[in-house]
Amino acid sequence: MKIIVIADSHGNIANLKHVMEFGKKIKVGAIIHCGDWDNVKAVETVLLSGIPLYTVLGNADIDPKIAKKLEVKSKKFTQNYLEFELDNKRIGVVHNVDFLPKVDILFCGHSHKQYKKDNIVNPGALEYGINFAIFDTKTDELEFIHE
Repeated sequence: MKIIVIADSHGNIANLKHVMEFGKKIKVGAIIHCGDWDNVKAVETVLLSGIPLYTVLGNADIDPKIAKKLEVKSKKFTQNYLEFELDNKRIGVVHNVDFLPKVDILFCGHSHKQYKKDNIVNPGALEYGINFAIFDTKTDELEFIHE
């Protein structure tokens, strides 16, 4: 399954719409958002794609309406750290890495920089550009997109 991984969208609706359309075109099976949504409209933009959403909150997500919407509408949501399994891959999602869980791959945000170090991946910030990652659970291939 292909997964789009995004983080730090900070309410940039135009960039979120662009990535959701891209996800539909390549038929992704899930969206992972690593926090810093910034507002409810950003959450709604991703939810409207119809693609299952796995997500956490970030330090910019201070509006309690964001968590309430995600609790009801996302596939899986926790405020700080999320762990789940897709295609026999143990996946972790956190905004700011301050511990290393025992997972196959850990997706994070916060630094706004795209990187992969060991099993930790930051897709970059969607706030200022089209920066995200695509992860394939069957092949373990990771592709960074930077437009």
